[in-house]
Amino acid sequence: MTRLGRVRAEFTAAWHAFLRRRTAVFFTFFFPAIIVVIFGALVQTQPTGGGLFAEPKGYYVAGYLAVVVLFTPLSRIGSTVARYREGSRFEKLATTPLTRAEWLFAQSLVNVVVIGIAALLLLALSVAVTGTALPVTPATLLVVPFVALGVVLFCGLGAVIGRVADSQDGVIAASNAIALPLLFLSETFVTPDLLPVWFRPALGLSPLTYVARGIRAVTYADAATAALPNLLVVAVLAVAFFVAGALAVPRTD
Repeated sequence: MTRLGRVRAEFTAAWHAFLRRRTAVFFTFFFPAIIVVIFGALVQTQPTGGGLFAEPKGYYVAGYLAVVVLFTPLSRIGSTVARYREGSRFEKLATTPLTRAEWLFAQSLVNVVVIGIAALLLLALSVAVTGTALPVTPATLLVVPFVALGVVLFCGLGAVIGRVADSQDGVIAASNAIALPLLFLSETFVTPDLLPVWFRPALGLSPLTYVARGIRAVTYADAATAALPNLLVVAVLAVAFFVAGALAVPRTD
């Protein structure tokens, strides 16, 4: 079987495994809806009012997308690695031609599709529920590579977490411990001017910062950042985290 055939077979198996978990399917797509309703419709923004959510509605679209790009790959890939370890499935995979990189690539593709659909739902809800006006230009399509590369990036990190954590419960705890600080300290919902001056350079250490900056550059007309430089950084980080994740995928249990 060719490499393409092996990846396709693993992708098909992972896709059907995801669809069989109805609870996972429901909450994967329900989660972004909850985020938009809470932050966009209930809390709402208060432009020039000061404090949190003081920016116009369009500013926070990047934050909404960052939620699904960050949380879903971390928890899904981390839990999958832990579940495979507990079920001794890597022992079986080691007897097949499928490499660790091919396995992670196929799993990442499934997440790209799932989170891509969730991101479309989220954007539609943002427009319908919050009344946000998104710019309609060719540059807006750059949201697609930002989401796809961001998913691959955090799939790699999820694989590392799945390798380090000793159980699925440990994966969930570790994922939340990493994701929550990243979410609020990566120019998503908390603007840099709300943070201490001495802390602001640390924002550049978060990979999610570049995803949020790039998406904001193409979805928010008054964005102060450019898309392409951030896309380049996200691409480099996606490759680096994918390689780290592929190396972290166990050969055996």
